[in-house]
Amino acid sequence: MSDLNPAVAALVERSNRLGADPKNTNYAGGNTSAKGTETDPVTGEDVELVWVKGSGGDLGTLTSAGLAVLRLDRMRALVDVYPGLDREDEMVAAFDYCLHGKGGAAPSIDTAMHGLVDSPHVDHLHPDSGIAIATAADGEALTKEVYGDTVVWVPWRRPGFQLGLDIAEIKAANPQAVGCILGGHGITAWGETSEESEQNSLWIIETAAAYLAAHSKPEPFGPPLSGYAALDPDARREKAAALAPTIRSIASQDRPMVGHFTDSAEVLDFLAATEHPRLAALGTSCPDHFLRTKVKPLVLDLPADAGVEESVARLRELHTAYRDDYQGYYDRNATPESPAIRGADPLIVLVPGVGMFSFGKDKQTARVAGEFYVNAINVMRGAEGVSTYAPIDEAEKFRIEYWALEEAKLQRMPAPKPLATRIALVTGAASGIGRAIATKLAAEGACVVIADLSLEKAQAAAAEIGGTDVAVGVQGDVSDEAQVQAMVDAAVLAFGGLDLVVNNAGLSLSKSLLETTVADWDLQHDVMAKGSFLVSRAAARVLIDQGLGGDIVYISSKNSVFAGPNNIAYSAVKADQAHQVRLLAAELGEHGVKVNGVNPDGVVRGSGIFAGGWGAQRAAVYGVDEEDLGEFYAQRTLLKREVLPEHCANAVFALVGPNMTHTTGLHIPVDAGVAAAFLR
Repeated sequence: MSDLNPAVAALVERSNRLGADPKNTNYAGGNTSAKGTETDPVTGEDVELVWVKGSGGDLGTLTSAGLAVLRLDRMRALVDVYPGLDREDEMVAAFDYCLHGKGGAAPSIDTAMHGLVDSPHVDHLHPDSGIAIATAADGEALTKEVYGDTVVWVPWRRPGFQLGLDIAEIKAANPQAVGCILGGHGITAWGETSEESEQNSLWIIETAAAYLAAHSKPEPFGPPLSGYAALDPDARREKAAALAPTIRSIASQDRPMVGHFTDSAEVLDFLAATEHPRLAALGTSCPDHFLRTKVKPLVLDLPADAGVEESVARLRELHTAYRDDYQGYYDRNATPESPAIRGADPLIVLVPGVGMFSFGKDKQTARVAGEFYVNAINVMRGAEGVSTYAPIDEAEKFRIEYWALEEAKLQRMPAPKPLATRIALVTGAASGIGRAIATKLAAEGACVVIADLSLEKAQAAAAEIGGTDVAVGVQGDVSDEAQVQAMVDAAVLAFGGLDLVVNNAGLSLSKSLLETTVADWDLQHDVMAKGSFLVSRAAARVLIDQGLGGDIVYISSKNSVFAGPNNIAYSAVKADQAHQVRLLAAELGEHGVKVNGVNPDGVVRGSGIFAGGWGAQRAAVYGVDEEDLGEFYAQRTLLKREVLPEHCANAVFALVGPNMTHTTGLHIPVDAGVAAAFLR
């Protein structure tokens, strides 16, 4: 495959334009293709090829490396060996024998559609407006009314080789057509040039949208439902944060999940209308939608002003019913060859007046699931506005959800990282030890909330670690009870819950007993003793409500057990933190929450504390230059090694990772060996 091939260049550019606009298709949904010729390096002769977006790629970010490349002559020859509908899945393996050279990306299930349709350029997309027509009860008649004979109706058929044959036949029989509506699914368009295919795709999408806008009834979801209107923004986010731990526990009974919260207008308007219970129960239709959202959501059937306790109790009841219902769905449709049930918990939870919680194996998957359900709401609005929403039946949904090819795709996924699905809050994480810890936890798969006094610095540190699907920055003074609660609320709204808390925020003033003022004493105790208490208390409420266990780690100090000069307030508060570890380990163990500590020696390099004056003060105490302080500390240790932030981060990972699941109440020294600080 050559990036210089004009067909490839045009295909990638077209794909990126189409995929960049959510009205055209959802994330990672749909596929595009182009046909052309290249010189076969073996024969030196021209060979006809089809380039098609590979399995799992996203149109908006597609590059030439994401294209599967197949020989057209061999693809077309598959028609002669096609064993029929009952064995069409075998054709996916046959695509491997059609690859040109190394073949590029893995061919997707829709490859047959692109190879068999007799057009140089083909687009298959999942626009909300097109799916609205595709899922209307009278979709075939609507297609005729909206498009005349320029767009042809194709009855629902599961994606695969037979659907490719069907569309190829329909195109051949309708030379005037520029595309088709795929019942229950989406659209396909074609063109003689890349520009023509793109124009035809956009025309189909925009024509459907214009028709829906012009002909829809005023209240597609029915009149407002009394008591179900959206709460004001602050109230709904407060309630969302209060419910999030319970909702995450509901979504994580079978396996831990990361969450995403949205209170978009589409969601709130849907939940405020009379028909939302009926429509939600019908589930989604487009395969891309329900593969990521499950066949239907869990919907809290209480008004917006219902109290948190009442809502929690009802959510628990509804979860039991949901699991029973999903097990029934599986049992009704499974065959002896079906993969085992993958879990009966909901991936979408809807709370009237508040919003939507969506879940997945990581933040991106959870966020995309929520975006897909918003797509589904738009589809339902369009279909109900001009007809009646009629998604494909549950047997067809099951055939796709538990498709052997889908199962094979899941089995090919790489093994998760050790901290995958875990959500961490690290205080004082914009610099030094905290930043190193946050970076390490994210590298091992965790989602990380970086809390710091400076919002700007917290957000900058988060941006360096990764995008908002990996890390977010929040502002918070750990000595302020309200700000601590806001930090924890921000964490559960960012990622759905909380699993791991690192009490790292701190400061230090190096003064003798007589020089230490009450203000000095109070400041250090407020930040580290009271601050750790406040953070741990707020976090423990979430951890207990989730019922998933968890970890709390204190970054204490060797000074918690070592008596050094001119350090009364700092060392005393570190001893306080060290005993908090023991106290909380004893109290929270029954909830599966481990509490441990890390005792570093002076970490000079990269430290905000040392850079803020503490380094100069300690250097003066020991009679060395400030730039030599790290080496001074190293030389007084048994190992003669300087302690760096990364060493503390490694200790935290050891405590919270998969290898110390039965350890609580422990302090790990990270001091290169200070005999006076040995634990006894």
